[in-house]
Amino acid sequence: MAGKRDKPEEIVLKLRQVEVLQGQGSSVADAVRQIGVTQQTYYRWRKEYGGM
Repeated sequence: MAGKRDKPEEIVLKLRQVEVLQGQGSSVADAVRQIGVTQQTYYRWRKEYGGM
């Protein structure tokens, strides 16, 4: 069974949300957990969509 695919707009919003959470003192692991993805997915998204 395939997982849910996020749209690029949603991915960019989640990346911004992680940045905000890190600014508030959360670690990367905690912030990524709060948006509901794995660290590997977060870093892949950041590599692909980080410049947007």
